[in-house]
Amino acid sequence: MRPVTTKIDPYKVLEIPKNASQEDIKKQFRSLSKKYHPDVHTSEEDKKKNEDKFKEINEAYEILNDPQKRAAYDNP
Repeated sequence: MRPVTTKIDPYKVLEIPKNASQEDIKKQFRSLSKKYHPDVHTSEEDKKKNEDKFKEINEAYEILNDPQKRAAYDNP
């Protein structure tokens, strides 16, 4: 298995500890997705800022939601 390379720390992005359960990861992902979804905000400045954060959240979740990708990230 090759290591997952990413510019972000998925644990920091999702604001969870490294020992978080899959259920905790999913709950936090849903919470942050609702908070930063670009369609929720009205001003263009907020939309752009939240769109970038929303993409980071999705990238972090993609890594941590897959047990193989998570293991590859945790053990480079």
